Amino acid sequence: MSFRICAAGRALAVNALGVVQRRVYALVTKEARYLEGIGLVVGERVAHGVPQTVQESPDRFARDLAVQLAGHDYLKGLGVSLIPASAPDFFLEDTPTAVLVRQVLGAIAQFDKATTVAKLRAARERMREATGKCEGRKSYAERDVDLVAKAKELSERRPRMSLREISAALAQLGKTTPRGKLYSASAIASMLGR
Repeated sequence: MSFRICAAGRALAVNALGVVQRRVYALVTKEARYLEGIGLVVGERVAHGVPQTVQESPDRFARDLAVQLAGHDYLKGLGVSLIPASAPDFFLEDTPTAVLVRQVLGAIAQFDKATTVAKLRAARERMREATGKCEGRKSYAERDVDLVAKAKELSERRPRMSLREISAALAQLGKTTPRGKLYSASAIASMLGR
């Protein structure tokens, strides 16, 4: 989904984002990119006199309770109403019960995010212990053992070959990149562990 932001909307968004970030940035720095998007939407809405913003669900506004409460209060002060598609009255009512429900659901969303992060971290650590590696791109030795063996064999020949010459020799043996090009000198160096 893309939309154009007018200059007035962008200026207001930057101002709104700055205020929201100053209030909650110390609490949750990972929400900054999401707040940037909300800031642009809010700026556009206020600049064009549109008082409502529809979003998919209340927990998508912010997964951290402090961010959700501070953001909701700030937007309310700007005159912008958030309307979740899954619960249209969620942010509109200001009864004590509605405030309690907002806080409880915000706390549950924050708890859910924290448990998901903890589970993923534990799974990565288990995999790292079992295999020695968990994240990142596979090395040439993991992807193509024969390629690395041929590169090492060519590097041990006398007279000594340059990295580019090793790459050309590998191409003559049918060992090229997935796009059919010669391996770069840095790729050959990586295969040789240099």
